[in-house]
Amino acid sequence: MPRLFVAADLPDEAREKLAEIAYGIPGADWVPSEQYHLTLRFLGDQDESAFETIREGLGSLVAPSFYAALRGIGHFPLRGDPEVLWTEAAKSEELISLRNKVESLLAAKGVERDTRKFHPHVTLARIRESRGEWVANYIVQHALFSLPEVPVQSFSLFSSRLTPEGAIHTREGFYPLQGLLQAG
Repeated sequence: MPRLFVAADLPDEAREKLAEIAYGIPGADWVPSEQYHLTLRFLGDQDESAFETIREGLGSLVAPSFYAALRGIGHFPLRGDPEVLWTEAAKSEELISLRNKVESLLAAKGVERDTRKFHPHVTLARIRESRGEWVANYIVQHALFSLPEVPVQSFSLFSSRLTPEGAIHTREGFYPLQGLLQAG
C-alpha cells in the first residue's frame, strides 16, 4: 500500500540555494536536496486501485506555471518542541489555486478532503535529537533567508517509504504546468 503525496517541483537552482543553509544543528536529520519539494497534499497510505486512479486523474489537471517565494525558517509543531524545520512558501493566488485544484480532483477520485490548514513549506530537516536552543539559534541566524522568484513549472505524485535512515521518495507521476517561466 503506497504512502503518497502530491508536491510542486522545485528547480535545481532553488534546491542548491536551500542546500547552502542545510547545516548547523547537531542531531538534525537534513533532507537531501534532491528530495526538496513544496507539498500540495499529503495523502497517506492508499491502496493500489486508488493509487492508479489518483495517478491517472492528476494528468487531467490544468493550471498555469507560477513563481513561488520561499522565505524565512520555521518549525512544526508551531508550539512546543520542534520536530520539522522548514522554509515557508508565500501563499500566492496561483499556488492556492493549484492546491485547491489538486484537492478538488482528489476528492472527486474518492480521497477524503484534508481538513488541516494549508501551510505551504519546504521541509529542510527533521529534528530528533537536537536541543531546542540550537534550533532557535538556527532560526534566528536564517530569519532573513529568502528566494523570491522560484519558477514552479510542474508538480508530481510521489510515493514515500520510511526507513531508519529517513524517507525515500519515488516519483510516480510527473505533470507539467502550462507556460514556461524563466528563473528569477
